[in-house]
Amino acid sequence: MSANHAWIHRDLSALWHPCTQMKAHEHFPPIPIARGQGSWLYDFDGRRYLDAIGSWWVNLFGHANPIINERLKTQLDTLEHVLLAGFTHQPVIELSEQLIARTPPGLTRVFYADNGSSGIEVALKMSFHFWQNQGQAQKTRFIALANSYHGETLGALGVGDIPIFTQTYSPLIHPAFIAPAPDCQQAEAGESCSEVTQRALAGMRALLEQVADTVCAVIVEPLVQCAAGMKMHEPAYLTGLHALCDEFSVHLIADEIAVGFGRTGTLFACEQAAITPDILCLSKGITGGYLPLSAVLTTEPIYQAFYVDAPARRAFLHSHSYTGNPLACTAALATLSIFDSQDILARNRRRMAQIDTWLEPFRAHPHLAQVRRCGLIVAMDLVDGAGQPYPRAEQRGQRAYRHALDHEVLLRPLGDTLYWMPPYTLDDEEWALLLRVTLDAVHAATKG
Repeated sequence: MSANHAWIHRDLSALWHPCTQMKAHEHFPPIPIARGQGSWLYDFDGRRYLDAIGSWWVNLFGHANPIINERLKTQLDTLEHVLLAGFTHQPVIELSEQLIARTPPGLTRVFYADNGSSGIEVALKMSFHFWQNQGQAQKTRFIALANSYHGETLGALGVGDIPIFTQTYSPLIHPAFIAPAPDCQQAEAGESCSEVTQRALAGMRALLEQVADTVCAVIVEPLVQCAAGMKMHEPAYLTGLHALCDEFSVHLIADEIAVGFGRTGTLFACEQAAITPDILCLSKGITGGYLPLSAVLTTEPIYQAFYVDAPARRAFLHSHSYTGNPLACTAALATLSIFDSQDILARNRRRMAQIDTWLEPFRAHPHLAQVRRCGLIVAMDLVDGAGQPYPRAEQRGQRAYRHALDHEVLLRPLGDTLYWMPPYTLDDEEWALLLRVTLDAVHAATKG
C-alpha cells in the first residue's frame, strides 16, 4: 500500500472538503501533501506538483519561504496571540502603519478580520453603519457587478452574482442590485474594450439614478473578476466608477482580496486607475499564504462617524477572536519586506513582458479563446473547433486538470477557464514546464 493510499483512506473517513462534491472523490481522491518547497508541493510518495495557482491565490513567495519562516519562529517565542479589544501589540501596529503607507492615499485606518469573506462582511457593515450614524437610515442596499463574487458568508453572498454559490441560499440572502460588468470578453461584434467600459458605466449611471438614495456602496473587484472566470476590465472603468460614486454619494468598496499585493502588476490594482476607494479589502496574499488574515482600510471621514461620545450602538460592533493575530501580522510584515528587499514589482514587470511572448502559441490554438493577461494573472477558455463553449457536462476543464496533475502541474480550472496565478518565485525552467504542460493539457482536454 502506498503512503498516499493510507492517507486518502483517513481523509475520506473524517474530512469534508470545501467547494467539493465529496462523492467525486470516490473516483478522484484528494492528494495528500507532505511538504512544500519553493514553487512545488510534494506528496507522500515523492511526486511533485508545480503550484500554478498559488494554493488558491494566496502564495506569493513560495512554500517554506526562509524569510517568512524565520520571522515567524522569532515571533512564536514572543507572543502567539492576544485579544485586540482593549489590548494591542507591536506587529499589528507596524503592519497597520505599513499598509496605510503603501495603499492609495487617504486610507488612514485599518480594521482586521481573519479571512477574505469576513473582511467583506466588515466592509458591508461599516458602510451600512456609517450611513445609519449619518441619519440616512434609508440607505440599506448595495450594488454589485454581474458575475461578481466576494465570498461565501451570508453578507458576501448578498453581493455575489454567481448562481452556483447563491441559488441554494437565496432565502437567507439580502440581495444587491446588479449592474452591468465591464468585462472585455463581452464585447459585441466590432466593439472595443473601451466601448464596453463606457457601456458598463452608462448602465451603472442609469441604476444609480434610480436607486442611489437607498444604496450604501458599490462593491467591485478591481481589474479582474476572479471567481467569475478571470474576467478582466480596463482601469478606466474604475476611474469612471469612482466619479459616479462621488456624484451619487455612495461608497466605493474595492475588493482586492485576490488581486492585491502585485497580482495585477502594481502593488494594488486601484493604483492603475489612480483612485482611492472609500473602503479597501485585503486578504489572501497579505501573509504570503502562511496564515489567515484580512485587513479593511478606510478613510478618516468614515472612521470619525463612529468616534463619538454617543451610546455603544454608534460604535462599530464587529469582532473576531483572532483579529490582528500577532503571528499572522508578522507573516504579513515579512511578506512586505520581501517586496522591498527583492524589488518584486520590477521583477514581475519583466516577467510580464516575457509571458506576452510565450502566450503566442496559446492565442493561435484552435481550441482556446480569449487568451488574456492582467499582471501575472493569465487565463484562457477552452472552446470547440467552431470556437464555441463546450457543454458543461463534458467537463473539459476537469480533463485538463487531471492531465496536468499527471505531468507535475497543479491547475484548478474555473469551469472551462484555465488560468495561472502562481507564486512570484517561478524560474525560467518552471515557467517552461507550466507552458508546455498547459498546452498539452489543452490538447488532452479537447481531443475527440
